[in-house]
Amino acid sequence: MSALPKRYLGMDIGGTKCAVTLGTAIDGRMSIQDKESFKTASTRTPLQTLRQLLALSDKMINRHKLKPQDITSIGLSCGGPLDSQSGTILSPPNLPGWDDVAIVKLIVDHLGIQTYLQNDANACALAEWLWGAGNQCDNMIFLTFGTGMGAGLILNGHLYTGTNDMAGEVGHMRLEDTGPLGYNKPGSFEGFCSGGGLAIAAKGIGLQLSAQEVFEKAAQGDQRCVQLVEQMGKQLGRGLAILIDLLNPQKIILGSIFNRQESIL
Repeated sequence: MSALPKRYLGMDIGGTKCAVTLGTAIDGRMSIQDKESFKTASTRTPLQTLRQLLALSDKMINRHKLKPQDITSIGLSCGGPLDSQSGTILSPPNLPGWDDVAIVKLIVDHLGIQTYLQNDANACALAEWLWGAGNQCDNMIFLTFGTGMGAGLILNGHLYTGTNDMAGEVGHMRLEDTGPLGYNKPGSFEGFCSGGGLAIAAKGIGLQLSAQEVFEKAAQGDQRCVQLVEQMGKQLGRGLAILIDLLNPQKIILGSIFNRQESIL
């Protein structure tokens, strides 16, 4: 006999966009029922952004003829640093103004649903480990590449978060003495291999392009963009080699922008 389905809401707060997702889990499988997103505007305060997330959540719950009590829990992901125990976003570099935001309490006060906060890479690592490409792996690394970048680590069958939720901040690693900025560090893993870093690298050679536009032009044969993508691929390989030597994973799973650019990377 199949177990009763459990419904979950996922919320993601990113430097470029925010999203709300409704998912249903049954018999060890997760299916996405609904998803909506909006651009993250630097002119909005954290509270204004949260109100929009909550409005989307209310609309989604009503659209599927559900009540808040029908939702088992909410998983909230955001770039670090953050405090997952207290449910507080501390001061993410890609979210200016999001300093000491007690976001879990604000969500629970509005929806009355148990809510858990994790950084975006950890949240993705857990999802891939439970339901995706990392299922049945005891040791795996998930790498997220959006405006910034980071890693979620599953080690010996557990999410590894470190002393204060800072494990997996691999974007800080310096791969070269010079290069695009990431975490305000020239030549860092994030500088070379994030969407924000790719846009900075493009600007450095006179191109006012987003990461997506760089990839599109590279696919069309634009040689300056091809060189930018080749540099990114080289540094991605270098960074992955370091992680393999350090952690000896069964799998490394690449997400976000790299998941959509397999043909040219």
